Amino acid sequence: MSNANKRIPVTEERWQELNELKDAGETYDDLLAELIKEHQRHKLAAKAREVREADSDELTSLDEL
Repeated sequence: MSNANKRIPVTEERWQELNELKDAGETYDDLLAELIKEHQRHKLAAKAREVREADSDELTSLDEL
């Protein structure tokens, strides 16, 4: 991974919100990595719920694969 720094423009309001989420000693890169990971977990959980709640007629049996 490159050590290149990138700038991401954000509003003052968003900057303050990010700053409130960040722990002492934590970098913004660490915070963003944590937020991305949490977002991915949320998407996976939503997909799992969707599959669980799907009508069994809509699902393909493993025997048919």
